[in-house]
Amino acid sequence: MPTPPRGSGELAHRSAFASATYRHYFPSAVFSTLGSWLLRFLLGWSAWELTESATWVGVVAGLTLAPALVLSPLFGIVTDRINPRNGLLLTIALHALFSGIAGVLVAADLFNLSALLVLAAALGVTTSAHTPIRLALVPLLVPRQSLPSAIGYSAMVFNTSRILGPALGAWILTQTSSAWAYGCAAGLMLVAMPSLWDTRVAPPLRQRPQDIGFRQQLRAGLRYTAGHEMIRLVFGFTLINALLGRTVIELLPAVSGVLLQGDSATLATLTAAAGAGSIIGGLVVSRQGGGHRRLLRLLALSLVVSALLVLALAGAGDLQVAAGLVGLLSMAATMAGTSSQALAQLVVDDSYRGRVLSLWTMVAMGAPAVGAMAMGGLVDWLSFPVVLPGFALVCAVATAVLYLIGQPERDNRGNPA
Repeated sequence: MPTPPRGSGELAHRSAFASATYRHYFPSAVFSTLGSWLLRFLLGWSAWELTESATWVGVVAGLTLAPALVLSPLFGIVTDRINPRNGLLLTIALHALFSGIAGVLVAADLFNLSALLVLAAALGVTTSAHTPIRLALVPLLVPRQSLPSAIGYSAMVFNTSRILGPALGAWILTQTSSAWAYGCAAGLMLVAMPSLWDTRVAPPLRQRPQDIGFRQQLRAGLRYTAGHEMIRLVFGFTLINALLGRTVIELLPAVSGVLLQGDSATLATLTAAAGAGSIIGGLVVSRQGGGHRRLLRLLALSLVVSALLVLALAGAGDLQVAAGLVGLLSMAATMAGTSSQALAQLVVDDSYRGRVLSLWTMVAMGAPAVGAMAMGGLVDWLSFPVVLPGFALVCAVATAVLYLIGQPERDNRGNPA
């Protein structure tokens, strides 16, 4: 059971690539993540191509993301009942199926708004299952001391694909057609499957919950999360990160237009800086060991640095300075998010892993949306130079308080009584 050891809880760094099982799995993660971002981009492009309406583009984006905020806990329960490797094979196959269906419909000139909405909703539901299953699989691929490394590399793959997927999609569309682009997305998913199929992992030793109803399992997962002091602490830090660094990154279009008085080129520069920073942040965490003390310090430090960077961004009037600050902020936010996930993975009991990680995903994904609405509304009422320091101060104080509260827990196992 992957709980912290007694004493210091420090374990030396060991690269995830030292594990043959992880090396075998890694190509699958690369191709499937790239294919997923390519498919998301193509669905958004199809929405614009069919309607030329920003509203429908937003609806399609919402259908691909919103189900995770509702269905993730249910799929967390499913994750705790199955071998995650088998579940991941199914969700990747469904991604390939949806891409293939879209490609065939486009080629047959049968692709319309109704079909697009159905496919977007189906992708959203599948992603709701894919995320907790993928997160639950990683600890089965590497030893405990390599877990932060594996999670860091996963963050690098995710953030790199977030940049390359849309770029690849745009290039394919300029060279061929939407049908071929959807076919490429399906091909990437199919290429991802053989290495995952050959990745043999033993399912974790855990209590078998199949005889317990979904409602009882959900309640048990909520009780476990609420009663686990270290997991509560991690969730608190995750919420702070989502409401600070992640929220500012979500508002980059407003930062570009309002704070910098820029145009699309300004936004592109800020977005590129954020992408580069997130990749570096994942690399930093991939170099960490499996000790929860060090990860807790890194998490708190990243949040404090994020607050200072947001404070500095409030006074930035130059694009180069703002881009540098945004890049560093994205790096710090990625370090905080990846460290918080690693800590949750290290301390959670295998029997509750899927449920806890699904709840963590809800916080990590949902809070930036709430934060963006709140910060955006306040900026319209006041201004960025007023709102950003306020958010930074509140989050810095909250980080310090949580870190001090968490100090006694660093010397025990962190499990609930």
